[in-house]
Amino acid sequence: MPVANRWGLPDLGIGVGLRTVHFQHILERQPRVDWFEIISENFMDTQGRPRYVLEQVAERYPIAMHGVSLSIGSTDPLNREYLRKLKNLAQRVKARWLGDHICWTGVAGLNTHDLLPIPFNEATLKHLVERVRMAQELLERPLVLENPSSYVTFRDSTMPEHEFVKRLAEEADCALLLDVNNVYVTCRNHDLDAAEFLKDFPYERVVQIHLAGHTDKGTHCIDTHDGPVIDPVWQLYAEVMKQAGRRATLLEWDDKIPTFQEVHDEALRAERFRGAVEAAR
Repeated sequence: MPVANRWGLPDLGIGVGLRTVHFQHILERQPRVDWFEIISENFMDTQGRPRYVLEQVAERYPIAMHGVSLSIGSTDPLNREYLRKLKNLAQRVKARWLGDHICWTGVAGLNTHDLLPIPFNEATLKHLVERVRMAQELLERPLVLENPSSYVTFRDSTMPEHEFVKRLAEEADCALLLDVNNVYVTCRNHDLDAAEFLKDFPYERVVQIHLAGHTDKGTHCIDTHDGPVIDPVWQLYAEVMKQAGRRATLLEWDDKIPTFQEVHDEALRAERFRGAVEAAR
């Protein structure tokens, strides 16, 4: 049976990312979109037109914030100035929630601008739980953390990713963003069973879902967000819907970005898909 998320956060419907190439279209047309997700870092230190556009959009649509530089898995101390800016932006745009990825992005004060993997073991889990709790205390709200795509494994890992994510969410009392495309990419790359990954996922902590396209190289997949969602990912989304029910769902398209209408059409496909799954159930 579908389960409600632990915080009672709303199903915002189907959203798309707020991207620069679509600013003019969104301001002029005010399209019928349920909500927008922003990449937090694109607006935290920005004034001028980007901030103006964001404030105009936030007056008309719900906003969720999704970051790429929290580096929750790093050994560097948490960046309190970064967290302060994140909190201020969330308050300014009345963000429904904010989050990042279960990864690290840099060390010794350097940012690689990439989502780097972590080993899934007890020591790493303890480290992340402490840091997530601290970040949430400073932000005064739960973090919504995403499972990133994976391309390497570690000899030091002692548990599967889905178990690590479940324990992290429970012990740190954080929320989760379930990226269904990332589940597909990770499982393809490591010869894992995606259905097994999703079977015992803590859906009571999932407040948002990501759908996206990827690049299939035959021997492996890369999470590129540069095309439509493929059928196997839609089927995994159906399995998630059966377990979790409706969750705010974002259609990601971040490379080779087409017209807003094409992105919106793919998002509307997600809405029709949700309806079909519910009707079948």
